[in-house]
Amino acid sequence: MPFFNHKVPDDFTKSERLDKYIASLDKGFNRSQLKACATEILINEKNAKLSQKVKAGDIIDIQWDENIPTDISPEKIPLNIIYEDENVTVINKEQGMVTHPAAGNWTGTLVNALLYHWGRDAIKELDDSEDTQKILANRRPGIVHRLDKDTSGIIITAKNPQAHEWLSEQFLHHNLHKEYILITKGRPPASAGDIQTQIIRDPKDRKKYKAAVNTTEGKFARTLYRVISYYGNYSLIRVRLKTGRTHQIRVHMKYLGCPILGDPIYGKTDEIFKDSTLMLHSRQIDIKLLNSKNYVRFKAAVPERFYKVIKILKEKYNKEIPELPKKLKKF
Repeated sequence: MPFFNHKVPDDFTKSERLDKYIASLDKGFNRSQLKACATEILINEKNAKLSQKVKAGDIIDIQWDENIPTDISPEKIPLNIIYEDENVTVINKEQGMVTHPAAGNWTGTLVNALLYHWGRDAIKELDDSEDTQKILANRRPGIVHRLDKDTSGIIITAKNPQAHEWLSEQFLHHNLHKEYILITKGRPPASAGDIQTQIIRDPKDRKKYKAAVNTTEGKFARTLYRVISYYGNYSLIRVRLKTGRTHQIRVHMKYLGCPILGDPIYGKTDEIFKDSTLMLHSRQIDIKLLNSKNYVRFKAAVPERFYKVIKILKEKYNKEIPELPKKLKKF
């Protein structure tokens, strides 16, 4: 996904709308392009609107999609459906599937598959006179939350506006439980822990994120983890998210010094598992369905790639079960 980063010069004396300022730059965007293409706009690491005023010293970050398709077509793509009713479809997403159309992945996405499964027509692109959020929602029908392309596991999607609003509120306020399993290269400093940091753009590579403490920049992120077992210098770990930031688990494991095995962004090529893909799987979600007071638990089966890696690790190393801190034993 293309990325634009710009610092407003220190000698800038005006207080100008963001869209007007960006349009004035040599390699900037006009307002129509911003509304149609921008997927994330940040000023000093905080979400910003096009009407927000910029001033000297502000750092502007914009992510955008190029070559937006004229429409999004239904595609007959097999889906591993865990549960479905008149309001939701719960899917065990395969590794490699993109959640919604974006730069480089305009077809073959979960949205394309859902349109076909739900028997819906192609979605025509809205013109740039529409509200930005309406444009984005139009391109992501039913999508309440996302998983990275290389992350497999549970995604819950909404089949109507009422369900979408109901589920979105739970994700917004973190009134749900999401658990992942992963395999890392390295052992975390403790067998269980509560990671609390800010997540900011990596100043050395603005397309990546990093964990930071003692700062108010970025977004607060909290991850609970416990080690299930060790195999030499590898760890099988269970994680519960308390917030939902981009790349949160991947960044936090890197922060602990044990990046996820097969992570092409935050890890390194492993000597034993040179061809490993990202060993991260969304295993479980506890959520309230539309107009229900009770949580429902959905689980996604552990993918075959985990069993293959664990089998090799068992052949090479003894399995160690860690002693867990008493206060985290219930996690």
